[in-house]
Amino acid sequence: MATLLAPIFDVPTHIQPLTNLADDRIGAEIIGCSDDFFAEAKRMLQFHPPIFVEDKFDEHGKWMDGWETRRKRYAGYDWAIIKLGVAGKIKALDIDTTFFTGNYPASAAVEVAYAPDGDLNSVKWIKILKNNILNPSDHHIFNIDTDQVFTHVRLNIYPDGGVARFKVYGEVQIQRQRNNETLDLLALKNGGRVVAYSDAHFGHPRNLINPGRGINMGDGWETKRRRTPGFDWCLLALGQSGKIEKVEIDTAHFKGNFPAQVSIQAIYIEDATDQQLIPQSMFWPFLLEAQDMQMDHIHTFIEEVLKQEKISHIRVNMIPDGGISRIRLWGKVD
Repeated sequence: MATLLAPIFDVPTHIQPLTNLADDRIGAEIIGCSDDFFAEAKRMLQFHPPIFVEDKFDEHGKWMDGWETRRKRYAGYDWAIIKLGVAGKIKALDIDTTFFTGNYPASAAVEVAYAPDGDLNSVKWIKILKNNILNPSDHHIFNIDTDQVFTHVRLNIYPDGGVARFKVYGEVQIQRQRNNETLDLLALKNGGRVVAYSDAHFGHPRNLINPGRGINMGDGWETKRRRTPGFDWCLLALGQSGKIEKVEIDTAHFKGNFPAQVSIQAIYIEDATDQQLIPQSMFWPFLLEAQDMQMDHIHTFIEEVLKQEKISHIRVNMIPDGGISRIRLWGKVD
């Protein structure tokens, strides 16, 4: 069977700093839909780009990598309700119909609600995207102008059809901390994001902030073998500025290719563009000076953490190269 990969899509610059609140890796889930006869609705929340497998069929028909409903033979439309992985302010939507050519919806609209307790019986649904025409096999980016916080999204497709991926880009709203709670301020679910990096030949640094431990060596940040002086680095933005109490560096699955050492520089900064941060980061003070690494191991640092009032960004230096699975920055929002 021939498998086609989705064409590379360049996420618009203004969306890149935002978090996909509908990412199943951070707990987003389908809690109801009108129909998903041909393809399960939960597939459209997957992180990886959609694929098309030629000649792959199941008991319902052609297998599609996304959500697909049956052909509607009566009045109405199809819908799916998504519980966001974390509450947030929605700033953009991507309704992706990649590989849906003769079976994409004619149009789509989006409604939202705030229900932190999960009870949708009495909530008021607010339309943030009016009914818009869709195209076959295409990304449809819609900018949203609202500062309200929402927990649930309802995607309505007219009258039926398929959506490969549905992404809800926004600003994570960390719920009020209980009893000065300690959080991983770098975690994807708490709004952490990648700013820049020197190399990502074998694995992207965005994997560093994923939930859980890495599932294999591909689920981490891994650079190519360095043949010139220096070391590899990546810049990460915390979801919320805070004071760091503990650092964890996990080299899970990296055995013959873990870095010799890792150091972390950090800063608190406001109103700087991502491009301005890159040259500045060379001179940031250290949060964690260079520490020796071991293969396939969680390294925990508490006493070694150099206390700072608060930080908003870090620079991870991987000396000289290699792979890291996860990085956790445990601290309190300031």
